[in-house]
Amino acid sequence: MSPIVRLTLFKIPDPAVVQQAVQKYSTLYQEALKDGKPYIQISAGHVTHSDPHSRGYTFVARTVFLSKEDMDYYDEKDEKHGEIKSLLKGKVEEGPPVVVCMDG
Repeated sequence: MSPIVRLTLFKIPDPAVVQQAVQKYSTLYQEALKDGKPYIQISAGHVTHSDPHSRGYTFVARTVFLSKEDMDYYDEKDEKHGEIKSLLKGKVEEGPPVVVCMDG
């Protein structure tokens, strides 16, 4: 089975909040634990280019998981992901972010 690459696109109008999200995602793969061990293969946050192609999305989170089970754990139980959700709550425009998952 190949890894699962997950991209999450956000419309965050405040550049300071975008930078906070970039910082959170830069260490997420080390800090997020499942059964006491890191389980996220790669995590990174990216600021988008100010360009019409970006359609107002200002931040992209990239995470890579070895299994759907790991990705589900991330969504439902991971404490560090919960911290990121709390950071972004009420600061994202136009509904929920767009999430795209694909084989890596």
